Formats: sequence, structure tokens, C-alpha cells
Amino acid sequence: MAQTIGLVVNHTKANAEAIASRLIAAITRCQGQPIIEARTAEALGRPDLAVTGNDFAERADMIFVLGGDGTLLGAARRFSSFNIPMLGINIGHLGFLSEAEPQDLEMAVIRVLNGDFYLERRMMLETCVWRDATCVHRSIGLNDAGIGKGSFARMIGVKIYVDDNLYDEFSGDGVIVSTPTGSTAYSLSCGGPIVLPHMQVIILTPICAHKLVARPCVIGAEQKVRVNVTASHSDLGLTVDGQVGFPLQSGDDVVVTRAASETILVRWQERAFFSILQSKLRGE
Repeated sequence: MAQTIGLVVNHTKANAEAIASRLIAAITRCQGQPIIEARTAEALGRPDLAVTGNDFAERADMIFVLGGDGTLLGAARRFSSFNIPMLGINIGHLGFLSEAEPQDLEMAVIRVLNGDFYLERRMMLETCVWRDATCVHRSIGLNDAGIGKGSFARMIGVKIYVDDNLYDEFSGDGVIVSTPTGSTAYSLSCGGPIVLPHMQVIILTPICAHKLVARPCVIGAEQKVRVNVTASHSDLGLTVDGQVGFPLQSGDDVVVTRAASETILVRWQERAFFSILQSKLRGE
């Protein structure tokens, strides 16, 4: 049962601070202890609730994330190593990863403090860029690692290895390596399969391959993916969760494996994955 609830707030969202104030009041009324980060404390005029640095993650029993899917993805990368459950409260557009809405704040607080929820563990990916036998960039993500070109109408060469065995080779826009959580994100728009979030797999989805046969592939979560990229230009890169970018060079190897840490999401028992899928992808 969570008692100390940390708030992560995306201040660029409309009404974010007003909703955060309502949430703090609801947590206090329900005998919980809210804590907030320094920027939020300053914006709300609540320095008494401010907690900084690692103390924020170490003190929180649970984190409420106010924003859209992008906000929750950022929080997942930031807090996964602390093993803290997170509840997404959607004040963004799609909110596929969120479990609560602004009109349900009091209900969400009551359910959390009463233990009326379950925890869903989502696997994450670790990505390392190898250049001249040196790892020059390392990152972790909940959704995906996109490896591709930047300019319109310019292709790159892609070789995909699974456990050091060549799986496919093609020219095109690149490839997406995703988790089951990320199967409903960029991978889906490129023709990748929808995978239930509790499954332990990695999805490989080509992006606009200039080849008659280049299909998505689902492999085991413990397998290693290595993507070798080549190009006659310098406009290519790696993007993790659509948020963390790193420029690639021709000849780089991008190695993607299952991360040691996971994202823990708070879920309500009555919300089934397929009903969420239908409502969100229909724009409801």
C-alpha cells in the first residue's frame, strides 16, 4: 500500500499545474503524503513538499506521472532502476500507457492507497552504439530503438544480426527494435505486429525496405540484436523512445539487448488490453 506518492508533472501540458494542485489535495485528504520536484514546488508555491535529486525516488512508494505517453516514457527511463511503480494520468493526446484521467483523480488516489490495483512489469531495452570497438553511446528505453536515415529520399544499408547470425540485409529507411510495449507505437505504423505487453519478446520491424521480401520478426527477449549501418551520407542516427537521439556513422554497430531493469506500471483489474487498444487506436 503506497503512502508517499511522488508527482512528476509535464508543465508544458495545458492545465498541468491546476491538475497537480487538485491531485496534491486529493492525496492529502486521503491521508497520503505527496512529494514533488523542485520545479513543480516552485510553480505551485509549495516548497514544503519539495524533494530533490535521488531523494525523490528513494522516498516515493509510487509515482504519479501527469502528462502524455512521452512524459511516462521519460519517467520510465529515469526511474526504472529504482523499482518504483508508476501510475500514468493522461493530460496528453493519446495516453496509451496511462491508466487514469484528470476527472478520476480522487478515485485513483483512493484505489492506490487502498491497494486496489495490480502491478504490470514491462521489459525494457538497452542500446549500445559500437564504433571502432568502443561503446560510444548507451541508453535504455521502454518502447523502442529506431535506427535510420534522416533525409527524405536517402537510404541507408542495414544488416540485422540475431545472436550474431545474419537475419536480413536491405537498403531502406532503417529498422525499429521494439518491446511489446513499443509494438503499438512506431513499429505499428511501419507494419509491425501488435504484441501483448506482458509477453517477453523483441520485435524487429523494417522501415520502408527497398526489397520485395522484408518482414517483421519476433524473437526471444534474451536474444541479442546487432544492426550494422552503412551509408554514403552522414544523415543517419539512433533514436530511443522517440526522445533520445544519437548521430550514427557509417559502419557503426547498434547492439540492442534486454535491459536489466523494468518499468512497473499501476493497472486497474477491469481495464483489458484489447479494449484499451480499440479505444485508443480509434482516437476515442
